Amino acid sequence: MTSEHLPDDLPVPVDDGATDHLVGTTVPPVGLTATTGEVLSLDRVSGRTVLFVYPRTGISGQPSPTGWDAIPGARGCTPQNCAIRDAYEHFTALGARVFGLSSQSTADQLEAAQRLHLPYPLLSDSDLTLATAWQLPTFSVDGLTLIRRITIFLMNGAVDGVIYPVFPPDGSAETALSWLRARLVSGSSGRAKIWPRRGLPHPIPRPPVR
Repeated sequence: MTSEHLPDDLPVPVDDGATDHLVGTTVPPVGLTATTGEVLSLDRVSGRTVLFVYPRTGISGQPSPTGWDAIPGARGCTPQNCAIRDAYEHFTALGARVFGLSSQSTADQLEAAQRLHLPYPLLSDSDLTLATAWQLPTFSVDGLTLIRRITIFLMNGAVDGVIYPVFPPDGSAETALSWLRARLVSGSSGRAKIWPRRGLPHPIPRPPVR
């Protein structure tokens, strides 16, 4: 169960092409502090990894940023993490490691990880070093620069596939599992899109470039 209800009228994010460059690249060698206390560099993580990039989880006792619900793709980080938590065993059964990533501080991420009982590490890119080096799409609100929601699939530190935009956020875990299962069967890699209606997170392959 998620700990936050998502409004039915959330604006749907559109694919602006901001992640088209990612597939085939290697994660920049940036050390990121995890909620486990260790410093991880994703380019050195072997095997299959699913990286859930999200703007920010809510902070207890603090209001959401101005106009949060009206920003396409902003709302829903807590329900997303709850859904990933609930599906975590399915990812491990497919041989995938799971990480969350945001530009929040490790302290804020640790509070969320403990409150939501997350079984996977959250990684802090608070100075946006990784986001800048990797050219990840961002947006700004209330003086904060936040990374847009993306699901990135890695194999031995290289990008094997991308889902962007991610919508609805509470369906991203199931969509990622569908991508992984298809990947293991077909052996192909690449991008996927989300059917832009709540409750129908069907991955649709991008047509090949001729």
